[in-house]
Amino acid sequence: MDELIAPLERAHAGRLRCARGCHACCLDDLSVLQVEADRILDEAPALLAEGLPHPPGACAFLDAQGACRIYSARPYVCRTQGLPLRWGAERDGQLVEARDICPLNEGGVPVEQLPDPLCWTLGPVEQRLDAAQAAHGVPGARVPLRSLFRRQP
Repeated sequence: MDELIAPLERAHAGRLRCARGCHACCLDDLSVLQVEADRILDEAPALLAEGLPHPPGACAFLDAQGACRIYSARPYVCRTQGLPLRWGAERDGQLVEARDICPLNEGGVPVEQLPDPLCWTLGPVEQRLDAAQAAHGVPGARVPLRSLFRRQP
């Protein structure tokens, strides 16, 4: 994922305000595919066994300063947040293109005017994740991030 996203991060370096401690999009009650949860379980066993989730209201994996405690194992949705996104949406029975970007990153060329290659297209990677999930034996299963912590406040 990081290799796929890197060109977009470089292209938008002047507009992306995402940095350590920026957590405007780090929502509570986020769920991920089981294959993503398994990666977090593998990479953060001590945190999950001994740590507590962030208080309700924001992502369970934020620390007290708003930084991600599982940054290297963060799920797909976290890796693409902040980037200009494009996807197919249905409007009035028609398939149309939709686009969005974090309000903190809106400066510069409006997202609607960006060339397609300068936006992250939702769909292809999600299909690969769905295939990995199906191969994992639990198609469609989602896991709440907060539930990964053994200890709860």
